[in-house]
Amino acid sequence: MYIEFVGEKIKITTVTEQDLDFIGQLECDTNIWSFEETVETDEEKVREKYRSHFAVADEKPYAYDFVIRRMDDPEDTPIGIVQMWSYVDYRKSWELGFAVLSECAGNGYGSEATRLLLQFAFQELQAHKVVGMCNSQNVRSAALMQHVGMTREAVFQEELWWNNQWTDQYFFSILDREFKSV
Repeated sequence: MYIEFVGEKIKITTVTEQDLDFIGQLECDTNIWSFEETVETDEEKVREKYRSHFAVADEKPYAYDFVIRRMDDPEDTPIGIVQMWSYVDYRKSWELGFAVLSECAGNGYGSEATRLLLQFAFQELQAHKVVGMCNSQNVRSAALMQHVGMTREAVFQEELWWNNQWTDQYFFSILDREFKSV
């Protein structure tokens, strides 16, 4: 099932087999994931993980993965990912994640892609709540989630073992009724 959402500067499209080399490189890039506790280093494992998310007929998807592409790029080169997966199914809540290549960061691409993803979650999937989490030191991730209308609900103290020390994790969320008012 191919899905595409178009914004002003970017579009997001469902990950296909042709995107998996890009995804493998992105997911294994320790610079992009510098605020994570661990980073996968085996690109084939990453490709297999994403293949397992591909839609299967008559099955409700557990996850939705999208590649971010700039509208003004005739080559359609991927510049990042935005994704979400079922957080608590019976509560109709989803968790989101995102990453943009370092050389493309700071242009609003991540925010626009995340807004498109939230629109998909609330309008198409009838989500009640979308959550996101980040290392408290990841100022850019926290700012992006606040910028798209998410609220920091909690600080999980010393939740992450990061850089050889315990580090706080922020928990953000947005409800369907809050997104509609954004």
